[in-house]
Amino acid sequence: MESRSAKEQDSDSGRITSQMLKLRTGEFDLESILFLKLRGLGLAELGCIGDCTNLERLDLSNNHIVHLGPLSSLKMLVALNLSCNRISSLEPLASCENLQTLNVAGNLLCSIEGLQCLKGLRRLESIWLRDPVYNLGNPLCNSASYRHAVLDTIPSVRVIDGQRVSGTGSDLYHLCKDIDNSLKRVLGSGLADAPGSVRPWVEEGYWDPTPPQSDLIEETYKQFNEVLQECKELSKRADDTIAQAERALSTRSEPTSFVF
Repeated sequence: MESRSAKEQDSDSGRITSQMLKLRTGEFDLESILFLKLRGLGLAELGCIGDCTNLERLDLSNNHIVHLGPLSSLKMLVALNLSCNRISSLEPLASCENLQTLNVAGNLLCSIEGLQCLKGLRRLESIWLRDPVYNLGNPLCNSASYRHAVLDTIPSVRVIDGQRVSGTGSDLYHLCKDIDNSLKRVLGSGLADAPGSVRPWVEEGYWDPTPPQSDLIEETYKQFNEVLQECKELSKRADDTIAQAERALSTRSEPTSFVF
């Protein structure tokens, strides 16, 4: 009889085991695992995941996870995807002091008070509670002001649901939005935001191993140029929008000629 695939075995167990992790990563020591993708395996229990003490990036999306207890041991964790599970408490994540990016869209988080445990995570800059593209959310997202409440609860956060809400670029973003809304009122016909491609919560290849140390400078330079290019595009859009607004206003305010 042929042996079943690793995914089939994982789905049957519903629990993370040492054998499963070694089989999927090729590592003999759980402490050597840095990146782990366990998406859509029907997992309900985290098992020995806490033994991967050097884990930096973990994807547990699209499973049946309820309790996060074992994650409290992951002090080195930087990015965590828990979207589309059955989580109602994030308390164990309070120990993940290096966490920067967290996706918990599509869970059972009912109140902003449930996010208080994340207040001490000073490096946490991005959090997803709602993903409109895949129609994922949490009960707390039913409040129209939940994003403001998140900012009050977790001061370090700069990006909520993929949208920058504070820090560099946010003022310009809101300025463009205000101008667009003004043009809608002036022109009457409406001026929609320029269409843009939908991006995932992390960039393509984010879960791939990081480049060797010798390539870090080159990678950093590349990322800097990408950010610079985004700033240039945003600035150009602002200039175009302001120019359009000025043309619209000048058309409406042209003086009437009188013949004497």
